[in-house]
Amino acid sequence: MPNLKDLKNRISSVKSTRKITKAMQMVAAAKLRRAQDAAEQARPYTERFNAVMGALAASVGDSGTAPTLLAGTGSDQTQLLIVMTSERGLCGGFNANIAKLAKQHADRLRGEGKTVKVLTVGKKGRDSMKRDYGGMFVGHVDMTDVKRVGYADAQNIARDVLARFDAGEFDVATLFYSEFVNVVSQKPTAQQIIPAAYDTAEDETDNASTLYDYEPNEEAILADLLPRGVATQIFAALLENAASEQGARMSAMDNATRNAGDMIEQLTIEYNRSRQAVITNELIEIISGAEAL
Repeated sequence: MPNLKDLKNRISSVKSTRKITKAMQMVAAAKLRRAQDAAEQARPYTERFNAVMGALAASVGDSGTAPTLLAGTGSDQTQLLIVMTSERGLCGGFNANIAKLAKQHADRLRGEGKTVKVLTVGKKGRDSMKRDYGGMFVGHVDMTDVKRVGYADAQNIARDVLARFDAGEFDVATLFYSEFVNVVSQKPTAQQIIPAAYDTAEDETDNASTLYDYEPNEEAILADLLPRGVATQIFAALLENAASEQGARMSAMDNATRNAGDMIEQLTIEYNRSRQAVITNELIEIISGAEAL
């Protein structure tokens, strides 16, 4: 049984930890508002951009003149997994859930005999993936010094990915990130970005009677917009990840603060009981000594 000094030190230590977790929760809440606004403001543009690209892709169809970024290389043997996580921890299962989804996808592809390559964005994803897939790593993007995600960051990642695709290093690229739902819910998501996959069903239904005449032709427009589309999807994923990270950290620090409070209460009760036992023993010794005299 710990003595009174040990219990007092533990209570003091847990109180200090609770102050830290409470401060981190408040910082995450402040950052979450900005990150959530950025992610939500980017969604309409991304959705509309994908709708326009989907309409263009549908008009090109299987004509054989579609750009490689849309039509693909004709093979899916070599797969690039772009795993996007955070640079810092203390955000619950945010990073682990993204890495878990990527690992499941990688294991399935390897089971089918495909070649898997891994490109990570964020230190936590690199640390998690490197333990089991270290031999498949082809690169890492360090964003430690990035204070606020910008479109330029997405362009840098997109240029690296597109350069690898043009060099014939892979056939299919899949992006792994966490979609922000709300403060307590973040959804790990896998999205294929090369070759581009656009869902046009809803757009075609809403605009079935609308005809477009493109100038220049669809192939030329796609050749110019598809690289931007890759950067746009990466930028949207970075924004979703930033909001999800702060939401997960806010929830994790709130739980840690509550747990610290519960632990302080339990330790305080144990301290009071131990202190009462010491006082009782001292009184017994005094009374026994007085009776002996």
